[in-house]
Amino acid sequence: ETEFRNFIVWLEDQKIRHYKIEDRGNLRNIHSSDWPKFFEKYLRDVNCPFKIQDRQEAIDWLLGLAVRLEYGDNAEKYKDLVPDNAKNTDNATKNAEPLINLDVNNPDFKAGVMALANLLQIQRHDDYLVMLKAIRILVQERLTQDAVAKANQTKEGLPVALDKHILGFDTGDAVLNEAAQILRLLHIEELRELQTKINEAIVAVQAIIADPKTDHRLGKVGR
Repeated sequence: ETEFRNFIVWLEDQKIRHYKIEDRGNLRNIHSSDWPKFFEKYLRDVNCPFKIQDRQEAIDWLLGLAVRLEYGDNAEKYKDLVPDNAKNTDNATKNAEPLINLDVNNPDFKAGVMALANLLQIQRHDDYLVMLKAIRILVQERLTQDAVAKANQTKEGLPVALDKHILGFDTGDAVLNEAAQILRLLHIEELRELQTKINEAIVAVQAIIADPKTDHRLGKVGR
């Protein structure tokens, strides 16, 4: 914990420098029991989209901010530098995958991906590119015009009063009891659908054998 606090102070003192020197006292007081409050205020002041509970995400965002500010202060120094891996990258490969050209270390990119993931209720992942791919898949499968039109064609079910259905056993937990009632009703619905298909099969078979031809010469009924 102490190393983490020292790291935050170092970032502010050496790279971000959002506060004036005389205003950094609370953040530098790393042994104070109120330091988490000061850190939370600091995140708000630098417009970080993450809360103090999202420590890893906040660190990533602050690091990205520090890198961006460092580059802004030394743009002439860094503008001609090219990453080693970029020198050997095939342009055709880049164009084949549209997500490969994104700057995954950009704090704005990370904040945007996290906001979309929270909105779409997608599980968090340490790799923001993986989360973005998951978002793309969900959008393609559920939020395209065809997917929305198909979903709107789905027949809505009728509301069911669970208190009118007897479960037959008690788990000792009201929430579990309710979940069990829902599962039982869903199972019953599946059984009804199966019974309907069986009935349709029986009707189809009866339609074949219900009108037999009579051959009096053979003394039997049949085709």
